[in-house]
Amino acid sequence: MTDLQRPVGLRFWLIALAALAGMAITASLGRWQLSRAAEKQTLQAALDERGRLPAINGVALLSSTDAADAQALVHRAVILEGRWLPEHTVYLDNRQMLGRPGFFVVTPLQLTATGGGVVLVQRGWAPRNFQDRAQLPQIETPRDAVVRVQGRVAAPPSRLYEFEGADSVQGSSRIRQNLDLAAFRTETGLALANLTVLQTGNASEGLQRDWPVVGAGVDKHYGYAFQWFGLCGLIALLYVWFQLVRRFIRPRSQPAA
Repeated sequence: MTDLQRPVGLRFWLIALAALAGMAITASLGRWQLSRAAEKQTLQAALDERGRLPAINGVALLSSTDAADAQALVHRAVILEGRWLPEHTVYLDNRQMLGRPGFFVVTPLQLTATGGGVVLVQRGWAPRNFQDRAQLPQIETPRDAVVRVQGRVAAPPSRLYEFEGADSVQGSSRIRQNLDLAAFRTETGLALANLTVLQTGNASEGLQRDWPVVGAGVDKHYGYAFQWFGLCGLIALLYVWFQLVRRFIRPRSQPAA
């Protein structure tokens, strides 16, 4: 009996069904990633448009009392004038910039034109002394001078993993793993705004400000989609080769019956 006359059994149909299911699932996941990329493109366009809007001041920043208003201001350019409160400076540990570990330096800024309103400013990054981990970096913070800060509105600093109870241990320390805005407001008694400001510009005051570019992560979804479509094509290729080509087509080297 030749290959063309060989009966097709249950195993053949089970493999065919599994291959079709695999291709359907991977193709569906690829299309889903493309839809996510389209959503992120829309979000990226909105972020870019928001970044091109005129800079807001401290009054507009402090007026964001609810979550919707606050979210609408994130990534907006901002210009603030006020006085630093260096006694409340916090050094967030284990933060990286350009691949180097160190501190994010966070200092409250008391605004001059808002009747005492305070904004938490993420001023920049400073390296850490790993030989003396209790030593703080040398940061220039004028105490009573009015300073002008340019930046963009940002959410509070991102949280890193820490062991349970670390907040209570580090609550009075300048070096901390994380900073909860509500808890810090209670701790200091300052009327902190709901949002923070990410200071931008050239390196100064002992701080670097090479912040990551604001992006919605569109390329990531295109990469995932390519992987899923590639896996779909691989399943199809393997099925055709092992279940069709090698089964029904006689190799040229095989003599005719």
